[in-house]
Amino acid sequence: MIIFKVDAFTSEPYRGNPAGVCILEADIPDSDKQNIAMEMNLSETAFLQKRNDGYDLRWFTPAAEVELCGHATLASAHILWEESLLGANDEARFHTLSGLLTARKQGSWMTMDFPAEPEVETVMPPDIERVLGIKPVYAGKNRFDFIFEFESEEQVKDLRPDLNLLAILDCRGVIVTAPARDDYDFVSRFFAPRVGVSEDPVTGSAHCCLGPFWEKRTGEKAFRAFQCSARGGEVSVTVEGERVLLGGRAVTVMECRMR
Repeated sequence: MIIFKVDAFTSEPYRGNPAGVCILEADIPDSDKQNIAMEMNLSETAFLQKRNDGYDLRWFTPAAEVELCGHATLASAHILWEESLLGANDEARFHTLSGLLTARKQGSWMTMDFPAEPEVETVMPPDIERVLGIKPVYAGKNRFDFIFEFESEEQVKDLRPDLNLLAILDCRGVIVTAPARDDYDFVSRFFAPRVGVSEDPVTGSAHCCLGPFWEKRTGEKAFRAFQCSARGGEVSVTVEGERVLLGGRAVTVMECRMR
């Protein structure tokens, strides 16, 4: 079994968000998928299996299966094109727990068609200032995550949340965001200790929430976003009604064979 390690939402090795990509010739038990993801110890490992109209695609963190993952989908599409399993003009089609997801290649960039995951305003969780280290100016929640808005990019970059307290929150993870200063429209970070990911370097699925969130605030539909984790990564975001187009690049850094 071949597994690729791909850095997604970047054109440089050792930046962006690393994902495992495993193309299965035949299905394997979910327990094996989970153990492989645990062995890879990346935010997500993607498992693909060919079908008549595309690929079945599932994503596993080291601790659990997730319903939606952007960077491992981008990494999967990248491998399909890089390994000539798809032609440059072919559409990548993925059947997932979040429905049909598609991707198109445009030079070095790939654009994925994902469901929008808008948030609604919610009551600020108690003791959130103690959890995050600073009180947000806004709290929202969608079916996956909390989203907290801060006043400045510096506050997002300097955030040092208490991960033990954060893991108690009733959600997959926590998105934090603020307007960007210079080259981008907004910045973000994402924490998900409850599913085994302390901080995710670049989170495509979070931008399914961030796109509609910033559309409401700015009236714009297209954004250049930067997830300002230690590795960092760039995401293009275009809101189209109930869908969000996520764009990014990827680079393969490793190919290995599992026994």
